[in-house]
Amino acid sequence: MGPKKGPQLLALVCFTAVLAGCASHPKPDRVSVAEQSGLRGTRWGYYNGEPVTKWNSDGRTMTLLTELRYTDPQGEVWVAPIGSVVDGASIPRYLWSVMGGPFEGKYRNASVLHDVAYTEHNRPWWDCDRMFYNAMRCSGVSAGEAKTMYYALYKFGHHWKFPIKRGKPVKYKGELVTRGEQIPRAIPVNPEQINEARDWISNTDPSLEQIEQRANTEAH
Repeated sequence: MGPKKGPQLLALVCFTAVLAGCASHPKPDRVSVAEQSGLRGTRWGYYNGEPVTKWNSDGRTMTLLTELRYTDPQGEVWVAPIGSVVDGASIPRYLWSVMGGPFEGKYRNASVLHDVAYTEHNRPWWDCDRMFYNAMRCSGVSAGEAKTMYYALYKFGHHWKFPIKRGKPVKYKGELVTRGEQIPRAIPVNPEQINEARDWISNTDPSLEQIEQRANTEAH
């Protein structure tokens, strides 16, 4: 082998090795749907599925024809299964004028999940309301609107005790848990308080903890 061919052959071997290394680690052309969902869900969570419903003969309730899943920012999965009957009743009717109806626009998915959670009573009501807030934000509802809704639900929602010793056990995630007992609500919706809270939220952008503190301490 001539003196000039040695370096040339070595360079060729190195170049071939680099190509082989690149070929063994191909770069994907695009992110998969699952990966996209994970990226979307880093702050407000993400949905799986779209709710398809049909109106029932009573003219006020709807039945879910497809499953809707929502994974919240903590990784907790909330499911509205096929066959669920929803009517928006988990949200005080006065608030419908604030949000434009529970199954309209960006509130739809969050309202379906909230209705199911409030019907099942498998989780504490405050967790359900937090889920509703996060799901609204995930759907694109603004911070001001979502926080106003959260305040109103926390203050005037149809809450229940959780857990209680005499509650009927229900199965949740393969385990028996205690079903909550409805608490009779003696606090009617106060539009003036909601409007004042909305202005306060708009001006100060409080945290959810500060909203809860206001709802707990102000006069009924």
